Amino acid sequence: MGLISGLFTWPVAPVRGVSWIGERVLEEAEKQWADPAAIDRALEDIDARLASGELTEEEAAALEEDLVARLIAQDRGGPRG
Repeated sequence: MGLISGLFTWPVAPVRGVSWIGERVLEEAEKQWADPAAIDRALEDIDARLASGELTEEEAAALEEDLVARLIAQDRGGPRG
């Protein structure tokens, strides 16, 4: 980067840095959202909560549907399918 362009673009450097950080956070969140191991753990948690009476059958079914939708979205290539 040249001296002149560096002088004119330095005020927006923090914005570019925040944007870069935001992109990395989004990538990591999407990776964790679609992680099959995390979905398996969530299913086990739902089963445990159902067995303990913390969840009703309907609540457990709704949570499991959401997890299945995440798995389907992952197979289609992303969290938003």
